[in-house]
Amino acid sequence: MSLVRDIIHGRELFHVEEGSSVAEVARQMAERHVGAILVLNGDQLRGVFSERDLMKRVVLERRDPEQTPVENVMSTALATVDELASLEHAMELMHSHNCRHLPVTRGSRVVAFLSMRDLMDHELARKNEELHHMRAYIHGSS
Repeated sequence: MSLVRDIIHGRELFHVEEGSSVAEVARQMAERHVGAILVLNGDQLRGVFSERDLMKRVVLERRDPEQTPVENVMSTALATVDELASLEHAMELMHSHNCRHLPVTRGSRVVAFLSMRDLMDHELARKNEELHHMRAYIHGSS
């Protein structure tokens, strides 16, 4: 059984500070090619800002991204997952909370950010490895 820490190990933790403008946060997300980013105050998790938040709470409400602080439009009702949780548990949390990103914790500290894409990439790699072993077995036993 794979654990969350198995796929987040060694990854840099990207985040923005709570007082950042939406425009600055959007620029950082675009530079990093990510659809969501953690919002921290020091080392405390305050929220998550996603493309969905940008569309719903900024664009549709016609807010000025240069003048709007990210803390006014970020999502704050967050699910988190411990780094020692199973990947299946992380998937269940994403499903039950209707989200595609989970802050990963070690104790009370955020150590990573897990995405649905991370889970899918891991599963695809596992399936490809399994297929490779099955082909080797079939061709080796003929």
